[in-house]
Amino acid sequence: MFKFLHAADLHLDSPLRGLERYVGCPADEVRTSSRRALVNLVEMAIVEQVAFVVIAGDIYDGDLPDYGACLFLNDQMLRLKEAKIPVYLIQGNHDAESHMTRHLKLPENVHRFPTDRPGSEVVAGCDAVIHGQGFASRAVTENLAGAYPAARPGLFNVGLLHTCVEGREGHDRYAPCSLDDLRSKTYDYWALGHIHTFEILATDPHIVFAGNLQGRHARETGAKGAVLVTVDGGRVKTLDHRPLDVMRWAVRRVDATGAKTEDDLLERAGERLLALAGEDGRLPTAVRLEIHGPCAAHDRLAGRYESLVAGIRALAQDVGGGRLWIEKVAVRTSPERARDEPDGSIRVLLDYLDAIRADETKLAALGGELADLKKKLPAGWADGGDRLDLDDPVRILATLEQIGSDLVNALTTDGGVAS
Repeated sequence: MFKFLHAADLHLDSPLRGLERYVGCPADEVRTSSRRALVNLVEMAIVEQVAFVVIAGDIYDGDLPDYGACLFLNDQMLRLKEAKIPVYLIQGNHDAESHMTRHLKLPENVHRFPTDRPGSEVVAGCDAVIHGQGFASRAVTENLAGAYPAARPGLFNVGLLHTCVEGREGHDRYAPCSLDDLRSKTYDYWALGHIHTFEILATDPHIVFAGNLQGRHARETGAKGAVLVTVDGGRVKTLDHRPLDVMRWAVRRVDATGAKTEDDLLERAGERLLALAGEDGRLPTAVRLEIHGPCAAHDRLAGRYESLVAGIRALAQDVGGGRLWIEKVAVRTSPERARDEPDGSIRVLLDYLDAIRADETKLAALGGELADLKKKLPAGWADGGDRLDLDDPVRILATLEQIGSDLVNALTTDGGVAS
């Protein structure tokens, strides 16, 4: 019997741009989270006395500004070397971007599989063999799994692959393959990377996405970590996803239906935050609140978005004991007379505004366009604390929230184009 760890998508030193925009953001803590999660992985490997560790790609996060992440990885791999734990890894699409890491010599306990063909490595002192092939370039669109060798008899066969697997929407189609492609190799376990959510696709054999080691933004919510696999008699005996993240991201919806005042909204937001604080009081959590629904309070929110957000941040500090941080508040309220679900044209408009809010490049471009507009405004219009500061991304974001709400109001009231 032996155990091994399956990890993927470390994304060391992921840049997490734009954090400085958010008041109270523990930016330094967030930026080091990927490194601290790797430390947790190494410590678990040592404590569990695993026979080996496999990492299914995207160790880094694209081309690196310096060798800091590389040297940090080497330091952690040396800790595993001292514990006599070998590591087997492949390059993913993000690793293929990095010029620094291509020729970097790794400690001798680390085996990096080739990128031009599949390779196989028998684990010394363990009845297991690892098969794998990394990405030679960022956009690998051919089916790499098809060229993997047949299973070796008498050994526990692990396939290591960075892939989207056919049929997975919302992800780049890198190294696409089907479950039948993977099953045809008759391996005992497929250790997959690229998809950032833990998922067991099949159990005969086990085909598993480990998910990423540490969530990086509000689209990567919940516990993140690695998979601890116990093998007995040449078969998977147990499979356990172990959280290793050091901070989390959460999205919570606040139903504003029927709320009459801003205080009503704050009370409802506080209830959601209190419930979240009770779910896992151990880890700091970045929270995105989405406030939605028709309510009388909608009209009173005009020009008070920043006041509402400040009130919610204060609530998070109170109920979270310093562990909750408000990453964003998205206001989707509407007048009580408005329809609950906007029609297609309004939905397109709101989706467009969402895209600008979520994209650093688009937000910067919008600031530039508004700067041109500012030159054409009447003298004094853009002056004063209550006016839009066209050079401040925070104020632009706040205004976008209100624009979306006001446009829905205008287009859904009597006489509006969508009524």
